[in-house]
Amino acid sequence: MSSQSSNAYPVVPRVGVGAITVKEGKILLVKRGIEPSKGLWAIPGGTLKLGETLQECAAREILEETGIKIKVGECIYVFDFIELDKKKKIKFHFVIADFAADYISGEPQGADDALEARWLSRLELRDLPVAENTLAALRTVGFLIS
Repeated sequence: MSSQSSNAYPVVPRVGVGAITVKEGKILLVKRGIEPSKGLWAIPGGTLKLGETLQECAAREILEETGIKIKVGECIYVFDFIELDKKKKIKFHFVIADFAADYISGEPQGADDALEARWLSRLELRDLPVAENTLAALRTVGFLIS
């Protein structure tokens, strides 16, 4: 696993897809192993492949990163992620669509570009470094109260 993403310094925006999966009051999150947001806890997901639907991408990425099989529901959160480097050049530019998902099976374990994967309660999130975009998404969908 390299610390630099192949999505860095794109010539066009990339499409990112994630899945917000809740099981028994806990959210499935990963600790990111690569940039952007390396070392932060975030909604699992990844980059859309050519010919793949958004829903297929969400299911594939969650399985690859966490070992969890999901049933992908509707799109519930969309946002822009743009990060500039020190020279104000665009380092990352994603349009990210997060889908609601139902847990089917599996035990979380970090794989692919995720260092860890866990089911986390609202209380546990207070003590972890969580990506700002993840916090915003979880507030918007009602998992977290501001």
